[in-house]
Amino acid sequence: MNGTAHVAIGAAAGFIVANHYQSSPAITMLLVGVGGISGLIPDLDIDGKLRNKITLSHKVIQAAALLIGMLMIVYSIFEGVANKRLLGIAIGLAMIIGSSFIKQKHMLTITGVGVLVGGISHQELWLVLLGIYILIASFVAHRSYTHSILGVIFFGIIASNLEGSLGIEGIYYTCLSGYISHLVADSKFLPFNKRGIKLFLPLSSKEI
Repeated sequence: MNGTAHVAIGAAAGFIVANHYQSSPAITMLLVGVGGISGLIPDLDIDGKLRNKITLSHKVIQAAALLIGMLMIVYSIFEGVANKRLLGIAIGLAMIIGSSFIKQKHMLTITGVGVLVGGISHQELWLVLLGIYILIASFVAHRSYTHSILGVIFFGIIASNLEGSLGIEGIYYTCLSGYISHLVADSKFLPFNKRGIKLFLPLSSKEI
């Protein structure tokens, strides 16, 4: 199922939760948006709409690393002394060479690290856990762990902490229902899906 459909189903889940809690119009809109995003979260393990929205272009990071590397070399040559000069030049060269190896697929990993650091800095557990989730998603195969019961449990913990942090009733159930709706929509239970999901990883890799 495509990303637009996942967003629509997740948003509908958010609306249902908002209606259940008789939320105000502003909170209803928030829950609809959170539901739509949650409906896309499992697909962070593949290049898709949400992944492209939360990551910068790799060319930006390449350019920054290249510029910093060049400045470090210049600074080391004119301002460095003895061993520090050689070390600075070596680090600068490493950054210039390393920048050429940065690809778009690495950007989600970099984003995960950024979210993790931000969570630690602001002492927000849900943000720390989200950073860990993003990091895991950047390394696993598509429709594997993010599409499993483990993924549901982990995202549920993130959602629980997010609701506690925001103090908005319904966030937890919106996130969880949006996430689960994605897994249901990608399962073989629906006749138009040629592939299923590995719901019981790591115990079983059978697609359902």
